[in-house]
Amino acid sequence: MRVNPDISSDVLAAIWQTQTQENTALQQVSSGKRVNVPSDDPLAAAQMIGNQDQSRRADQYLQNIDTLTNQLQTADGVLSSVVQSLTQAITLGVQGSTGTLSAANRQQIAQNLLGIQSQLVQLANTSIGGSFLFAGTATTAPPYVLDSSSPSGVTYNGNSGTNTVQTADGLNLQTNLPGNQLFQNSAGDVFGSLQQLITALQTGTAAQAETATNQLRTAFDSVTGQRIFYGNGINQLNSTQSFLRQEQVTLKSQENNLVGADLAKAATDLTRATTAHDAALAAAAKILPTSLLDYLK
Repeated sequence: MRVNPDISSDVLAAIWQTQTQENTALQQVSSGKRVNVPSDDPLAAAQMIGNQDQSRRADQYLQNIDTLTNQLQTADGVLSSVVQSLTQAITLGVQGSTGTLSAANRQQIAQNLLGIQSQLVQLANTSIGGSFLFAGTATTAPPYVLDSSSPSGVTYNGNSGTNTVQTADGLNLQTNLPGNQLFQNSAGDVFGSLQQLITALQTGTAAQAETATNQLRTAFDSVTGQRIFYGNGINQLNSTQSFLRQEQVTLKSQENNLVGADLAKAATDLTRATTAHDAALAAAAKILPTSLLDYLK
């Protein structure tokens, strides 16, 4: 009878195979994934890379949206305060344009308007995290300073630039309106009209004060109309956020379909592999110590 003198190699191969099967099943059970290394399923692993890249982009877009939503809501809140201040200024302008007021009363109203002017400059210089909201793209410095030598009573140190941020694949959102567009445009000059009203009350006539008040109403309408920009931006961000969150759910489902393990099957495979591995070890314990002379007996 011909005896295989190298039976140990077969036993060792069985041990290695069952150990590999056991490790694979154990990893699937512990990780919940069928594909843990590319060699488990090269095609699924390649598809998963694209899935993960898309998921990372969605996460970044959602972070951008959170930041932008806070920025736009803050800007809209500032403009709401600007509207309130302008409403108060217009009321004072109506009072000041009454021809029966004394000079002292007109001066007092002018002082109140100077206070509103300072409030408006502070509002126009609102910043978030050191970034000034109404400075165009020159966001590192306050855009407005009071300037008594200027016809508008202020100097604008920002620019006319706008910022754009990507909020989804192929979708960019303008995130700001520069101060010179919001507060000093051809449709209405908030600071210029307010300064004219102050000057009219200090040294001018009731008719001049009335004209300046009407100009301030026009500026009020301009600011109010431009608030639509922020409302539309917030609505668009909310819509994009909902889309991205749904996309994350879809990507997670795709990930599970690509690499997710069937845990019931993996548990069964683990039990079988463990049993087979134990059997291979037991066989090795009996066979490997046997010498060739034992076969020749």
